[in-house]
Amino acid sequence: MITLPSSCRLAATTLALAGLLLAGSPDAVLAAEAGAPHLDGRLMGVAWVVPFVGILLSIALFPLLAPLVWHHHFGKISAAWALAFLLPFAAVFGVGLATYELLHTLLLEYIPFIVLLTALFTVAGGVRLTGSLVGTPLANTVGLALGTVLASVMGTTGASMLLIRPLLRANEHRTHKVHTVVFFIFLVSNVGGSLTPLGDPPLFLGFLKGVDFFWPTVHLFGPMVFLSALLLTIYFALDLWLHTRDPGKHPLIEGVHEREPVRIEGGINLALLAAIVGAVLLSGVWHPGTGVTFHHVEVPLETIVSQILLIGITALSLKLTSEQSRRLNGFSWGPILEVAKLFAAIFLTIIPAIAILKSGTDGALGAIIAAVNDGGKPNPAAYFWAAGILSSFLDNAPTYLIFFNTAGGDAQVLMGDLALTLTAISAGAVFMGANSYIGNAPNFMVKAIAEERGVAMPSFFGYMAWSCGILVPLLGLTTLVFFL
Repeated sequence: MITLPSSCRLAATTLALAGLLLAGSPDAVLAAEAGAPHLDGRLMGVAWVVPFVGILLSIALFPLLAPLVWHHHFGKISAAWALAFLLPFAAVFGVGLATYELLHTLLLEYIPFIVLLTALFTVAGGVRLTGSLVGTPLANTVGLALGTVLASVMGTTGASMLLIRPLLRANEHRTHKVHTVVFFIFLVSNVGGSLTPLGDPPLFLGFLKGVDFFWPTVHLFGPMVFLSALLLTIYFALDLWLHTRDPGKHPLIEGVHEREPVRIEGGINLALLAAIVGAVLLSGVWHPGTGVTFHHVEVPLETIVSQILLIGITALSLKLTSEQSRRLNGFSWGPILEVAKLFAAIFLTIIPAIAILKSGTDGALGAIIAAVNDGGKPNPAAYFWAAGILSSFLDNAPTYLIFFNTAGGDAQVLMGDLALTLTAISAGAVFMGANSYIGNAPNFMVKAIAEERGVAMPSFFGYMAWSCGILVPLLGLTTLVFFL
């Protein structure tokens, strides 16, 4: 019997730690009397970003230098970096503020993030394409194009989890598969999610801030189609060349098996994917104005209801999907557990980086904020690259909000006179999440699934060699065409 993963233990442990800190802290009592604590990024130096850089370097270097140590202990290493931030932070700024930031991150960011990812991972993992799937250059390119379109409908995570396994199975006979997974991350896990608020979290935050639902569809359509067309053309040429050199031995190609029609097993999960979209939309359009408060952190009722619905959808998928179908689909909890552990540390250690950036030009990273304006006027090209570079390594959702607010924060003005600036911020946050494995959550999940299926994926820096060699020059061309 397939059971729910144990990733929730991490959240439970963190909650327990927060409870102990809160119960035994006089600072927390004082904070409760004085009002919600506030973290002023102007009081923080660049040294506070060291734990965040540490977890990034661990993800980058450990698999390369000590793969066995990383494989067996990456959870402990991640926890160590999280504590390297949390304990000094509590000592310097007080246990009350540390508890508040921990609970704020946990309840409003990490748990909703991991619940949504688990739901998409479980539901999409229950859909199995059967029949004759052969990874020819044309079929692969069409598959990538389809995934790029679906990413704006069901989100980059949903589209990635739905299509990566069939794509890997179709290419099992091919010797060269890494390039297909890399371009899949470029297109399906990132660029394709730029046309609706459902596609990628930054655009959903923009929707919550007042940006019209179809505004990205109209304004990002040109840059998205331009970049996608270039990537698909390069991929087809590369895959055709590699296929010519080594087409591989597939039973259909060799005439061993007869062609079977393509069918879908676990079709109920397609309806459940639609239900996930509905649950996410609910949290964005329904605001009853009530919620539950934990140590000044108010969790809105719509967030609580959305999470309950997503957990229920996950349970339904497990109950209604054949265990044999999941097993034949290569489904396991390994990838989502890896993401849960790594991103727990990332979400915590990123707190000071985001706080410093939010402090604007008065903060230790103020030069980044100042660089996006020319004489007080927004520079769309600078916004595109600043939002993009930070989104390559930081969470692209808060990065989007930082530059959204830096550009004025008024959705009506940004959709009107500053439409090109908002387009640049949106495109940078979504497109450049593909620059590294940690730029967007689906990137790491796709990598983990591919490695589980025997694909020797490049290291952290190896992947960035692909993105810097192929994607970054195309982003430069996109800048020349649309943002200058």
